[in-house]
Amino acid sequence: MRVLCYTLRPLTAFGTPLAGDTLFGQLCWTLRHQLGHARLQALLEGYTAGRPFAVVSDAMPSGHVPLPVLPSSAWDCSDNTDRKALKKRRWLAVSDLARPLAQWQSVARTDAELAPVTERAQPHNTINRQSGTTGSGPFAPYSMTQRWYTQDTRLDLHVALDDSRLSEDELGAALAYIGATGFGRDASIGLGKFELVDAARLVQWPRPAGANCYLTLGPSAPQGQDFCPVRSSWQVLTRFGRHGDAAVQGGSPFKKPLLLAQAGAVFRPETLAPALAIIGQGLGGELLPISAAMPQTVHQGYAPVIPIQCPEVAA
Repeated sequence: MRVLCYTLRPLTAFGTPLAGDTLFGQLCWTLRHQLGHARLQALLEGYTAGRPFAVVSDAMPSGHVPLPVLPSSAWDCSDNTDRKALKKRRWLAVSDLARPLAQWQSVARTDAELAPVTERAQPHNTINRQSGTTGSGPFAPYSMTQRWYTQDTRLDLHVALDDSRLSEDELGAALAYIGATGFGRDASIGLGKFELVDAARLVQWPRPAGANCYLTLGPSAPQGQDFCPVRSSWQVLTRFGRHGDAAVQGGSPFKKPLLLAQAGAVFRPETLAPALAIIGQGLGGELLPISAAMPQTVHQGYAPVIPIQCPEVAA
């Protein structure tokens, strides 16, 4: 699989974070509308058997990747360092991947420095058509949080693509359509719009000598992948997924909760394959359904990865 990088410019507020597995779900719906149901079924053939046609990363500040989720002992820091401030450093410049891993935290940067977000509460009303007003119960006013980026924010989206099944042009058209119509919650009222900046570019990650771990760029499902549980490190993410697009209208929109590892996880295999572009697995499908309303539903448990070298630690 080739890894392509798309740079996004947010145009409106967002109701849903630009997470890789959520983006993949909307990408599938978009391909269904643009290419047809039969083509989407062909693309998803073998998805839960280790044959994804595309794997989408989280959107991250341009030119940066997640700082690995590692114990504090992995970093060089003095005793008088403000550890609470260090924990806010989440992003590492791609150019700093060549540094020794112990120095990464000291040169990492925060969300406020790279992609500041302002959260605002947006009031909503549901009108009772009999009385013409709001009221109690389902007609009570409520508010939802919106996330606003600054005008100069640029976000990178990495997609591992099997271009023998889906072309780069088809993928680019689908992402442009998502940006024009809106992504995630409240897209129908104008949220989640973005534009693609420039053309996609091919990504070649550095492959350090002695690389022994994978750094993930999106949520992943590493269960049963033979990673060492002692020398791997991750933060747990529970995804309470919901259907989108036309599936919202029929039956229940809710999926079963899924346990994933957040982006920035570090997984140690017995033998590392430097050319490997993704790890993880496809979840769901008719054999192990994650949705009662649509048993054929799949969820992206794959994530693009970068090979890195982590120092040996005692078990």
